[in-house]
Amino acid sequence: MKALVCGAGGFIGSHMVKRLIREGYWVRGVDLKYPEFSPSEASDFIQGDLRNQQLCDQVFHLDGEPIHYDEVYQFAADMGGAGYIFTGENDANVMHNSALINLNMVERCVQHGVGKVFYSSSACIYPARNQVDPNNPLCSEDTAYPADPDSEYGWEKLFSERLYGAFLRNYGLNVRTARFHNIFGPEGTWEGGKEKAPAALCRKVIQSARAGEIEVWGSGKQTRSFLYIDECIEGVRRLMNSDVTEVINIGSEEMISINGLAELISEMSGKGISIKNIPGPEGVMGRNSDNRLIQELLSWQPSEPLRAGIERTYAWIEQQVAAATAAAV
Repeated sequence: MKALVCGAGGFIGSHMVKRLIREGYWVRGVDLKYPEFSPSEASDFIQGDLRNQQLCDQVFHLDGEPIHYDEVYQFAADMGGAGYIFTGENDANVMHNSALINLNMVERCVQHGVGKVFYSSSACIYPARNQVDPNNPLCSEDTAYPADPDSEYGWEKLFSERLYGAFLRNYGLNVRTARFHNIFGPEGTWEGGKEKAPAALCRKVIQSARAGEIEVWGSGKQTRSFLYIDECIEGVRRLMNSDVTEVINIGSEEMISINGLAELISEMSGKGISIKNIPGPEGVMGRNSDNRLIQELLSWQPSEPLRAGIERTYAWIEQQVAAATAAAV
């Protein structure tokens, strides 16, 4: 079996490469960059820009001959955490870059007769009006329309969902699509402005003195659910091995406020950190995965407690901070 992983240098893509290799696949990875925190395990890796037509053609050839992929995983996107997505400063790049990648890839998947394609969408496609109550967000799959995402990132993801859906209907492209809810874990970005809340808060606590203080954007009352990377990968593999073509959520139903997440990490650290809420991008006030459809269609849903994943992520980021500190001395 041959698989192509687009975005293989990124967090989710690099973990998917590892999983497929363990399952015995021949895997080609493609990305602008190699994985930051460990060598890629891909059988073959092409470093390049999927916005580029010539690079996309290269990806679908091996030794000058067309290559048939049994599966393609499309994770490549221009993305980041709240500090990147919700400021408005990166909207044009987010929409243009990600849309162009998907337009290029979906066309070539049809041209080259790919067996199955996975497209990674996002919970950011859900209407902002359904996520104003932090205690009762509405994120079931059938609530996506009338559309009203809270960011241009969400609008692009929704467009690309429809793009892949149209190619499924008109060209028979065998597509699987899932809306991810805040995936986190080791080997994810933990500094620099594109990190997600779990990594950012772990870093802040690690770098704080005992009984210190960390800053949390917004009121801290905004709620989210967070899914550990291994369960995300398991959900995607189960979806790809199924006949399910409906768009489904892949996320945890264990909802927590951002202040609550900070308090959990503080308690784990044993430092007794206090929280200072400051103005900053916070997105919608409430978001949580609704897992009724994935249970119905796949007879499975994520089940690992948030704390277990945070503990592993905290330990990994602690190692990264120590290494960076030592290197700076």
